[in-house]
Amino acid sequence: MARFLGIDPGTKRLGLARGDELGLATPVPALVDADADGRWRALLQLIRDQRIDEIVLGYPLNMDDSIGPKAREAEAFADRLRQATGLPVHLVDERLTSHEAEKTVPKAKLRGLRGAGVVDSRAAALILQDYLDRRFPPPLSEESFA
Repeated sequence: MARFLGIDPGTKRLGLARGDELGLATPVPALVDADADGRWRALLQLIRDQRIDEIVLGYPLNMDDSIGPKAREAEAFADRLRQATGLPVHLVDERLTSHEAEKTVPKAKLRGLRGAGVVDSRAAALILQDYLDRRFPPPLSEESFA
């Protein structure tokens, strides 16, 4: 069974989620090491330890579908991941996923949970779920044929 890792890339944290061919994305603890090299090493170790087969990376397109500086950073990150792991890396539009993830957290707890990477990992789960839904669509029900 294929194992997928969803990543919501950021400058301070990497939100993470896992999924498989069953089609359900689940948030896992974010990588929040203050040192970017430390986050990178931890990410590569997680990919090895979890025997990840494919990576799904958030692609922050602009609202007008154009590719801006953040999207170019994601492209460079995807290339770096491909070279370091030899795995397929899929870029998935992540517009508004952080906003959607924030809605799942009580406002009083938002600041603390954001710093801990909880919101980032929930955003990663939304990104990965979008990919899994397209890759493994649910079977048609009998009602679809009525």
